[in-house]
Amino acid sequence: MSEHGKTPVTVLGLGAMGSALVEALLTAGHPVTVWNRTASRAEAVAAKGASVASTVSEALAADENAIVIACLLDYDSVHEVLDPVAAELKGRQLINLTNGTPGQAREMSAWAEEHGAAYLDGGIMAVPPMIGTPAAFIFYSGSGTVFGRARTALDTFGGVNYLGADPGLAPLHDIALLSGMYGYFVGVIQAYALVGSAGVKAREFAPLLRGWLDAMGGFLERSAEQIDDGDYVTDVVSNIEMQAAAYPNLAQAAKDQGISAELLTPLQSLMDKRVADGHGAEDLIGVIELLKK
Repeated sequence: MSEHGKTPVTVLGLGAMGSALVEALLTAGHPVTVWNRTASRAEAVAAKGASVASTVSEALAADENAIVIACLLDYDSVHEVLDPVAAELKGRQLINLTNGTPGQAREMSAWAEEHGAAYLDGGIMAVPPMIGTPAAFIFYSGSGTVFGRARTALDTFGGVNYLGADPGLAPLHDIALLSGMYGYFVGVIQAYALVGSAGVKAREFAPLLRGWLDAMGGFLERSAEQIDDGDYVTDVVSNIEMQAAAYPNLAQAAKDQGISAELLTPLQSLMDKRVADGHGAEDLIGVIELLKK
């Protein structure tokens, strides 16, 4: 602990996100030691009170009670930085806030444990300017001990959501939310491309699109109930056989307007297969069964 009772934190990586994490920690009064491969990137946070280490070893040695946060490009980068100093991680609390997959998180956790470090993985659901505000939240999974010891520091970043001991759960939730986001973006991009082909300004169409998507928002809760209950046929209003028959019109309209339909076509084959397998009376969400291995 520092003289003010705040846990020291070491941060490895000063990209836009790493720098935002450091600034949030400094604002909350945590002593922070930083390291970055490109030393000049440390100048801004150094001016705000961070201590700058010239090597990773120096950063890890800054305080034996320090929480070590890695926020780098990818998991390969984390290994590139930490593999040469693996022996120096013994007894450390390692928190990895680098974007990755559940499998990578589990592998990294096993690697850290082999070298005597307790491991916590995190999935940041925010962009750098949101860090330190109520709009940001981060998923954590892995060592409950690390989560408890680092909680005061982690609270400075935004909302926290601890998912349990499996280190893969944080990136799994992260990737799941991003998958929903990109699916949403795909539809919006296609819609703007279509109306734009007829000279309609995106700004003019945006209120209509917003109203329609808001009206369709109930699909989230409705489909969740259907999945958990394993019931895709009760109270179905628009079954998948009917939707599969009409769906080709989306691609045809795009073609007629000189627009690619490649963002939309994958769903057609899934609907057609579900109907061919005898599930035409189901709701659209039934295609989820085809995604399961």
